[in-house]
Amino acid sequence: MLIRCAGTTLNSKLIANYKEFFSTMIVDAVLHLDADMDLKMIGIKKVPGGSVTDSQLVTGVCFKKTFSYAGFEQQPKKFDSPKIVLLNVELELKSERQNAEIRIEDPTKYQSIVDAEWDIIYDKLARIVKSGAKVVLSRLPVGDLATQYFADRDVFCAGRVPAEDLERVAAATGAVVQTSLSDISPQVLGECKLFEEKQVGSERFNFFTGCPKTRAVSILLRGGAEQFIAETERSMHDAICIVKRAIGHSQVVGGGGAIEMELSRYLREYSKTIKSKIQGIVAAFAKSLEIIPRTLAENAGFDATDIVNDLRAKHSKDNRWFGVDIENEGTCDTMKSFVWEPALVKSNALASATEAACMILSVDETVRNPKSEGLNDNRPAPVPRGRR
Repeated sequence: MLIRCAGTTLNSKLIANYKEFFSTMIVDAVLHLDADMDLKMIGIKKVPGGSVTDSQLVTGVCFKKTFSYAGFEQQPKKFDSPKIVLLNVELELKSERQNAEIRIEDPTKYQSIVDAEWDIIYDKLARIVKSGAKVVLSRLPVGDLATQYFADRDVFCAGRVPAEDLERVAAATGAVVQTSLSDISPQVLGECKLFEEKQVGSERFNFFTGCPKTRAVSILLRGGAEQFIAETERSMHDAICIVKRAIGHSQVVGGGGAIEMELSRYLREYSKTIKSKIQGIVAAFAKSLEIIPRTLAENAGFDATDIVNDLRAKHSKDNRWFGVDIENEGTCDTMKSFVWEPALVKSNALASATEAACMILSVDETVRNPKSEGLNDNRPAPVPRGRR
């Protein structure tokens, strides 16, 4: 059901010809999330080049290789079951952000101040290596000194890692982001079965797979042009949202304007039982719902009047799931054709549209109220200044 819901979303998109391929990928990605289904845990990476079918789902985390300094190429690019440390600490020699002034009376003590600065950064690096971590990721820069230090000790490091990628690594590996290096215990380290840096197209990517807490996934999108890949990303985001809603609320209704036509029929019959002027309001609401199938038919190039009349006749005979058939230019049973939509989405859309219509009508009445415009006021109009 989830795959068919995703496929329905992709029907009208640029990647409709590959909907089966992407629908399975999207459903697998959403099912890997935890109970709260935070969509930020699904990272979508765009890599130009190759075929669309070269796109892949990584059950873990992957992100593009970050800026690196000299010595990076000497570091290992593959580890089996490594320990991972995540930092929000700068690992390089930096000048003070604010002006600092140090006064010394003995010039021979100047070297001790310089040595103290080096001792601080070497102490940080030693603590990281002593923790047993083989992969070091930091949101802040990792300088050339630290890069070479880690390379000499067979440790991989990467600085300036985007915050969202760092969060996904933490969710997948169980690591805790550290803002201080005073106490790096084994409890704050993450782990995965395999870390590897691989070439994808013209870019290098870091892959974390086999994570014990796989609550984060990544999707690598491939394609010939950047515009095509960007459109693919937008289409997949729509389908991911639909699948998330379908998992949280498993009730579905027929698409293609079927639910709107059924509601219109019900409201039209209900309005006939009302004796007050509310009958006209309910009947107008019922008629407005027919705009959805009418618009679908017009966008498909069909005769909208014939399509809506046919649907109205079908629904009068209790064919509640009949909607617009885009492929065969007519009507069909949308439930049997797997044109489905989550019921929650439809109810929210109807509630939002009704609220918007009420708001517009209330504003219109306020603006066009004769009393507020002064049309019934018999007092003489005020004389502009300078024209007495």
